[in-house]
Amino acid sequence: MYKAQRFCHTSPILQELHWLPIRDRIKFKVILITFKAITGAATNYLQELISFRGNSSYGLRSNDSFLLAQPRQRTLTTLGDRTFAAAAPMLWNCLPVELRNPNISIESFKAKLKTHLFREAYC
Repeated sequence: MYKAQRFCHTSPILQELHWLPIRDRIKFKVILITFKAITGAATNYLQELISFRGNSSYGLRSNDSFLLAQPRQRTLTTLGDRTFAAAAPMLWNCLPVELRNPNISIESFKAKLKTHLFREAYC
């Protein structure tokens, strides 16, 4: 049990315990489900919501970076952006290229993703 005063700020405690803030935990879960859908470890209905962005006919660097296609329909900014079909490509495409590699194991991906989100949240 952690002995802290009742009204102290929780960010230093979370950082010391190596816990992610709530928003980053949600990002972690969505990105992890997206990774599982890409690698085929998720259920079929989640895999159907994910599609890769088509390669350009030009020789762009983004052709080899495993980017996901954003949904074409317009979504409500309050609720529509929270759906998996809209949030997963947005969060996945914001990841560094090293993390978007679908050829690594799930455990290795989880560790790298948590490290990335932890650095983003506290540094």
